[in-house]
Amino acid sequence: MMSSNTARPARLHYMANGFRVLAPGDHVACAVTGEAIPLDALRYWSVARQEAYASADIATRAMLAA
Repeated sequence: MMSSNTARPARLHYMANGFRVLAPGDHVACAVTGEAIPLDALRYWSVARQEAYASADIATRAMLAA
């Protein structure tokens, strides 16, 4: 029987030009809102903080708050 990654959070290592999947899943949580971000829609993250963001606006606010 094959296992499914549906509704399972992935664990990622964020790099400057992409990310590496450390543990399979279909989404990650936004570090600010907690919103589930499907991996195919993930566009914004912080390499330094190793966290994902749901939108450019949320990413900008997180960076400015630091």
